[in-house]
Amino acid sequence: MLKVVKFGGSSLADAKHFAQVRNIIESDSSRRCVVISAAGKRNRNDSKITDLLYLTQAHKTYGVSYEDIFSLIEQRCLEMRDELGLSFDLESEFSFLRSQVNNDIEVDYLVSRGEYLTAGLMSEYLGFDFIDASDCIFFSYDGKIDYEKTYQAIAQVAVKHPRFVIPGFYGALPNGRVHVMPRGGSDITGSIVANALDADIYENWTDVSGILMADPKVVQNPAPIPQITYDELRELSFMGASVLQEESILPVREKNIPLNIRNTNCPEDPGTMIMETIENDCGNGHLLTGIAGRKNFTILTVYQKHISTDTRIVRKTLELLEACRIEVQHITLGVDSFNVVMPTSEAGDRIYDIIADIKANLHPDGIKMCDNIALIASVGRRMVSVPGSSARLFGALGENSINIRMIAQGSEEISIIVGVDNKDFERTIRTLYEGFMDGEKKS
Repeated sequence: MLKVVKFGGSSLADAKHFAQVRNIIESDSSRRCVVISAAGKRNRNDSKITDLLYLTQAHKTYGVSYEDIFSLIEQRCLEMRDELGLSFDLESEFSFLRSQVNNDIEVDYLVSRGEYLTAGLMSEYLGFDFIDASDCIFFSYDGKIDYEKTYQAIAQVAVKHPRFVIPGFYGALPNGRVHVMPRGGSDITGSIVANALDADIYENWTDVSGILMADPKVVQNPAPIPQITYDELRELSFMGASVLQEESILPVREKNIPLNIRNTNCPEDPGTMIMETIENDCGNGHLLTGIAGRKNFTILTVYQKHISTDTRIVRKTLELLEACRIEVQHITLGVDSFNVVMPTSEAGDRIYDIIADIKANLHPDGIKMCDNIALIASVGRRMVSVPGSSARLFGALGENSINIRMIAQGSEEISIIVGVDNKDFERTIRTLYEGFMDGEKKS
């Protein structure tokens, strides 16, 4: 068995966390390929190494002295090295980096050094080989990952280096220059390595024991999700849940590699297992997998008789919105009307011009706008096969006098989305969570 493991910045904040990581690695001999983020915050008042590197660049750009910030980064790395009893030559690394900062260093190279140096420390601490991401993660000049070339390079690395550490977040352009990924890019690196090596499991270690059924800022102590499908994860992520970026999921989903989100501080917790399909699925006792939502949407309702048999006005309305570069979140079609849901921030004051254009060019029977709307998705793969799921959902909202402004259901029938007033956002999430969880406890 082969497990590719990625550790986030919160798992690498100090020497104590390094020790926890080594214990995790040494407890399972199948954990042979390790992806490392830059050291994160040690406490609430601390700063991530990557943030300090970006701040260094900003100070240089605006002609402000960056020496105090740079020295802070250097001192933190040196303290961690010395506390771990390592011999990594950080003095030479920082001497070279300081010379580069003084000579118009490229920002991508500078901020990538957080992962580079943290991974260098970890490779020595584990006794694993160090592999520079620039040697096997490749981008084309448009910034897109060259997956074919990258997969081949990583596979070759694994042949020569059966146990290795690689920094996440960055790679190289065709000319060899360092190029970084979006924030959270180490997750992408880990997923790419897992795909390239046909890993049995991709473990993503962080500071939480998996994905929770609801936002803990809204619901007190929400239950964890033991198992979730990639489709369910996409639904929750689309509706605002703080989960992995889609780009970090695609490489492992392509090969149906399970993705296990684990907690470095509580390694005995099983975390959340993300899979394409779940065999012998009993839903772990919960009808719902998770609840997520976002505020501040606008609903545009266009009225036109017999619209269900002549949808040209729908198409033309969508073309108008596309021309304005407004993202359409949902569309619901009735006999004589249809709704278009869009983020209020994208529509802005332009919504009135759009309404005027629709009236002038499409001549609808009527048009209405409603804003300050929140969308909340109840997601669960079991809902499609359990009678009464929708009744329980809408019954819970009705019993709590929550007015539903819009209803939509995903094409895969694993999610039901309701639109409510912004002011009812938190209450709706709590009502749905408590309604389903209490109902399951009673039954």
